[in-house]
Amino acid sequence: MTSIPDKMTAVAISTPGGPQVLKPEQRDVPRPEAGEILIQVKAAGVNRPDVLQRKGAYPAPPGASDLPGLEVAGVVAAVGEGVTRWNVDDRVCALTPGGGYAEYAIVHGTNALPLPQGFTFSEAAALPETFFTVWHNVFERGGLKSGETLLVHGGTSGIGTTAIQLGKAFGARVIVTAGTPEKCEACEKLGADRAINYRTEDFVAVVKEVTGGKGANVILDMVGGDYVARNYSAASVEGRIVQIATMGGAVASADFSRLMLKRLVHTGSTLRPRPVEVKAGIAAGLEAQVWPLLATRRIAPVMDMIFPLREAWRAHERMEEGDHIGKIVLDVA
Repeated sequence: MTSIPDKMTAVAISTPGGPQVLKPEQRDVPRPEAGEILIQVKAAGVNRPDVLQRKGAYPAPPGASDLPGLEVAGVVAAVGEGVTRWNVDDRVCALTPGGGYAEYAIVHGTNALPLPQGFTFSEAAALPETFFTVWHNVFERGGLKSGETLLVHGGTSGIGTTAIQLGKAFGARVIVTAGTPEKCEACEKLGADRAINYRTEDFVAVVKEVTGGKGANVILDMVGGDYVARNYSAASVEGRIVQIATMGGAVASADFSRLMLKRLVHTGSTLRPRPVEVKAGIAAGLEAQVWPLLATRRIAPVMDMIFPLREAWRAHERMEEGDHIGKIVLDVA
């Protein structure tokens, strides 16, 4: 621990508000406790929950850092008692409960994964939050199988671009929604079988057309609001709808008779407050099933823009503008 400084630069939320409230400041470097590792952060991913936290709408869970940042990539700087898998100087990426916008971050050792072969730190920092989310919600909760149809709302988001690639890699037909012709084209170039411009097309009608009237087996939705009832219409018999956000509103009305007649499952989850043991299980599934695909570049994160850590406010502006395609990342090193 002697080579680790006492202080580090971090970007904190000075007060709830717009992007400009993200301010660099000096913080004490955290020290790993039992089961934890300290990562010297080289890059950190930017995600919509960071924006919600900045606005005061998504507080850190008890015991987590108050700094934003849910995913990092870097080098192990120290290990806590009982950690046997990781050693100092190992290159890793990890899911964090917070604290990623900093030069050092604490992560439970089971929530870290090796840097995929050939990946830069910036690319690796774009993996954990979206890959953990998609794997758990589409494959574990949604039970997507080869030959089924997956509908993803928000196809050019980090979640969307990940879901397209994973869905195709595991044999599904993938339909997505996006808001411009350019975004639809980007989704189809990435592998989506059909991209629907939700501003000019009715996604329910298009899904029915593409599937021969059967509907989507799994729907990954981050919109909520009036999409709930429309998802029920677009879903197949025995369809599974997985809610991961409610950007269109948390309150919705829906015809539950349609849910009953189709025998639908409407579930959902949030990742950040889940116990480290749950996240460890998701990490194990990713390492076994997905990390080999990353190593061969069969799939890879879609990178949008990279900003310096001290300019995290610019990254948040980019996300809120809604023009990004793929992941926004902070360069910390």
